Amino acid sequence: MSDIAANWAAVRQRVDAACRDAGRDPAEVSVLPVSKTFGADVVKAALALGLHRFGENKVQEIREKAAALAGETIDWVVIGHLQTNKAKDVARLASEVQSLDRMELAEALQRRLEVENRRLDILVQVKTAREETKQGLPAEELPDFLQRLRAFPHLRVQGLMTLATLSEDASEVRACFRQLREWRDRCAAEGYELPRLSMGMSGDFPLAIAEGATEVRIGTAIFGSRSYVSK
Repeated sequence: MSDIAANWAAVRQRVDAACRDAGRDPAEVSVLPVSKTFGADVVKAALALGLHRFGENKVQEIREKAAALAGETIDWVVIGHLQTNKAKDVARLASEVQSLDRMELAEALQRRLEVENRRLDILVQVKTAREETKQGLPAEELPDFLQRLRAFPHLRVQGLMTLATLSEDASEVRACFRQLREWRDRCAAEGYELPRLSMGMSGDFPLAIAEGATEVRIGTAIFGSRSYVSK
């Protein structure tokens, strides 16, 4: 508990400093704690600090932690690649999906959200990295994709998300974040309101903030090494 509290305070200070270095108001940038692979006890400790939004890669983990923490007010955010057969659990348990990258997934979520009578905040994941293993919608398909999403009233499109290239070259990493912001601005000029940019993680968030991130996704720097994950 004390480690998480100290880590959270340090992360927030680093984010605020990165904002000031970029000439931005720290209030413009939120931090999404990424609790993937950590147990419900770790999430419970974070809840005691006033945190209530947590990023998860796998729907199975959300399901297990939601059951273990029943009665707690938690917003589960899906940040990992999402299969269509998980749409039922996502529609029931999640408050947000940051990894929408294809139309078949949008259709599956819309169908299940209609059944649940819920709406879900959505970020479209755009591929800006050079690695083939990185997921995301090809950037040039974004305007058409956003147009088609207007037919899905249960999906509230709030912005864009990306994963940068894993590289020691800061200019290459920063270029990924710049590309996302430029596509956001281009789509905004065409009438798409996309106020949120989720980009940047523990190792590269200052670069993301410099390029306009409104949210950074931080796991290890808050919860510690995943070599010591609680069960």
